[in-house]
Amino acid sequence: MHFEQLDFVYMPSRHVAADVAYFTDVLGASLIFAIDGTGTRVAMVELTDGPPRLLLAGHLAGETPILVYRVADLEATLDQLEAAGWTRERSFEIPQGPCCSFTAPGGQRIAVYERSRPEVEAHFAGRRDF
Repeated sequence: MHFEQLDFVYMPSRHVAADVAYFTDVLGASLIFAIDGTGTRVAMVELTDGPPRLLLAGHLAGETPILVYRVADLEATLDQLEAAGWTRERSFEIPQGPCCSFTAPGGQRIAVYERSRPEVEAHFAGRRDF
């Protein structure tokens, strides 16, 4: 089993626009996109030249962020995790590809995804809905 990289930290946000202003104006983050659609707001910011990028998400329940790791082969990784005693929770799609999230026994939220659509980030880059 091999986690390639921590690509994203999905962070719950009660007020995405205010959080974007704080991250960009106070912390100096670069705003990649800010999308208002399907009943929620999501913004991607980056504080460093490399990953992880931060996603401020109005639709994300709870207080705990989700660490989103890229893997080369999602199904193989999930099979290996299950063989080690892990139980599947929720599979879904993110714009970059198929994903599965779960909560570790200590309450940490983790997701693994296969980057099958790498071009999607360029599609959203520069979009500013708010």
